[in-house]
Amino acid sequence: MFTPTLAQPNANLPKVLLSSSSVLLIASLVFGFLNSSKVDSLRSDLRAMISAREISERARVESEKNLKTRESALSAAEGKAVAAEAKVHAAETELSKAQEEKAQIESRLQASEAQVVDLQKRVAEATISQGAGGSAAASSDELKSVLEATKKQLETAEQEKAIFADKLKAAESRLTAIEEEKKRRDSGLKTVGIRGTVLAVNQSYNFVVLNLGDRQGVVLNSEMLVMRRGTFIGKIRISSVEPTTSIGDIITSSLARGVQVQLGDTVIYAGNTNS
Repeated sequence: MFTPTLAQPNANLPKVLLSSSSVLLIASLVFGFLNSSKVDSLRSDLRAMISAREISERARVESEKNLKTRESALSAAEGKAVAAEAKVHAAETELSKAQEEKAQIESRLQASEAQVVDLQKRVAEATISQGAGGSAAASSDELKSVLEATKKQLETAEQEKAIFADKLKAAESRLTAIEEEKKRRDSGLKTVGIRGTVLAVNQSYNFVVLNLGDRQGVVLNSEMLVMRRGTFIGKIRISSVEPTTSIGDIITSSLARGVQVQLGDTVIYAGNTNS
């Protein structure tokens, strides 16, 4: 009689399972390593993106700041130009008034001189008449009284003449000063906005040399706006003027931190700070 027997377990099964487990473990390790590397790469990319964004944001803020500073500086220059125009107009009005006053004083002086000449003539005639003698004592006394009165009028007229002469001299001096001031302001007004270049920079003593001078209308204490590729850098104040060049002191308070005026920077004449 046939008796069935139970199948014997495959002796290789544990080895197969162990091998499979090893393969799966290795695969998981590989995938884990790859995932870890990918995560690190993504983190690195994210950090780079954040850094680039921060740099871009800082650049944008700095650009906006420079733009506002430039606009403020240009607005100040325009304001100075408008103020200079107003002062030139006021100087013209004052000049016209001074010319009228001078003309009036000249007219009064001429009248005073004519009066002095007339009184001198009358004194001379009275003196001659008194020396020739009169027909009566009353006539002599009357002539003497007229002579004394005429002499007093002559003295007063001569004093007025001297006063008018002094006033005329003062008016002429004032008129000359007003004309010179008008010319200076008019020259400054015409040169506001003129451009030049920084020829040399001395960082140790904080000054620059410019290719603008007296012939271009630059005057002492005037200010220059320093620009670089359209960006406002700072300001300088003119301390010395030659015919074709000038020296300006760098106004350090107008410079941003870490920024320096450089050779080749553009300067724009902003006018006289004492105007």
